[in-house]
Amino acid sequence: MNDEATIVLDIGKTNVKLSLIDASGRQLAEQRRPNEVLRNGPYPHHDTEGIWTWMLDTMQRFAAIAPAGSIVPVTHGATAALVDDDGLVLPVLDYEFEPPATQRAQYLAQRPAYESTFSPLLPAGLNLGRQLAWLADAFPAEFGRARHLLMYPQYWAWRLSGVAAGEVTSLGCHTDLWQPARQQYSQLVEKMGWHELLPPLQPAWARLGPLRPELLERTGLPPHCQVVCGIHDSNASLLRHLDAASSSLPPAVLSSGTWVIAAVPGGALDGLREDADMLANSSALGQPVPCMRFMGGREFGVLAGAAPVPCSVADLQQIIDQGSYALPAFADAGGPFAGRTGSVIGPVLPTDAERTALATLYCVLMSDYCLTALGAAGDIVVEGSFTNNPHFAPLLAALRRGQQVTVTDDASGTTCGGWMLAHWGAAPTVRAHAAAPLALQGWAQYRERWLALVA
Repeated sequence: MNDEATIVLDIGKTNVKLSLIDASGRQLAEQRRPNEVLRNGPYPHHDTEGIWTWMLDTMQRFAAIAPAGSIVPVTHGATAALVDDDGLVLPVLDYEFEPPATQRAQYLAQRPAYESTFSPLLPAGLNLGRQLAWLADAFPAEFGRARHLLMYPQYWAWRLSGVAAGEVTSLGCHTDLWQPARQQYSQLVEKMGWHELLPPLQPAWARLGPLRPELLERTGLPPHCQVVCGIHDSNASLLRHLDAASSSLPPAVLSSGTWVIAAVPGGALDGLREDADMLANSSALGQPVPCMRFMGGREFGVLAGAAPVPCSVADLQQIIDQGSYALPAFADAGGPFAGRTGSVIGPVLPTDAERTALATLYCVLMSDYCLTALGAAGDIVVEGSFTNNPHFAPLLAALRRGQQVTVTDDASGTTCGGWMLAHWGAAPTVRAHAAAPLALQGWAQYRERWLALVA
């Protein structure tokens, strides 16, 4: 089966992508659709049925291109599904939904200490434990019917294969449910009585079983096509940089998309601070990974506009010379400056290209801030959507003296990580290049001024 193609289902917060990748790691086909949040029903929820129908139709088209030996689900975090034998007992809650304020106070008394979970207190439903506590309280009958509590990648694996599984990368994504340093469930799981809902843990690369028979007929995929357990998306991006056999530390990884997540594998946990929205994720290998993040993709869109116009080096230099600054935050979803309202100070930006330049400088400075707070001292790899911005990595490289900043040629490290799970033990062929520092005049001083303004 390792000679056959792999289908990767990649559900990000903004878009859903289905990729067909051959045995060498080369992409054969790709389809995308928006990841819609539906406003009907009891609360805002993900369009799981829309994704499901689109996914099966797309898999049917993929089956005519190449035989697929495996399907791998990769999804964003802070999301779970409650199911019985027939399907969802409640819609899959959107983590940007804010439960009632009265419930927040109650949950504060229930959640474990930060020192045990390294899961900071976050707004809305970004702490999955808060989502679940609210659902159990607001919909007791439906919650009581649930047979399994599935993290979001494993929900899709279960729906495809019929096999329920748990997996540490989604459990360890600021859920309050997991202790990364101990690799075990937190006290919240015991306190709330959720143990019986959580299926046995499996490695992210575990093959759970073949497709359900009715889906084989629906899609035309081979009968032996296996469903892989799946993984949290930023951990998928991290996967190819982890080498359990190596004695040297892997590089820091900057995974970019709707969220920009700085991860420092092998870094110390004792420097993490809850008030700065620092956390420890769990890697697919069961290692605690110090992380810090901000909603960079969305903030870039706020600053640059929905259809950004490319900017030039001259535009970047103009922003620096005139002293225009974007000060966080432009998304109400956590991050090191959560609770602040974003603002732009300095001269007005008359052109769309200058707004893109400001957005680029802002995201570089925020990324640099996170890497410094995490103590990232070695090489840095930029993954994901920011690899499409020709100025991002060079600007970052100019600030990180003595550290090599490398850019992959893969704008979706999540897809590569999904392929790796289907070909566990095989190294993907990924081209990368070192970013030449873009040392604009006054760039270092601009950073110092920005740091002073946000301090």
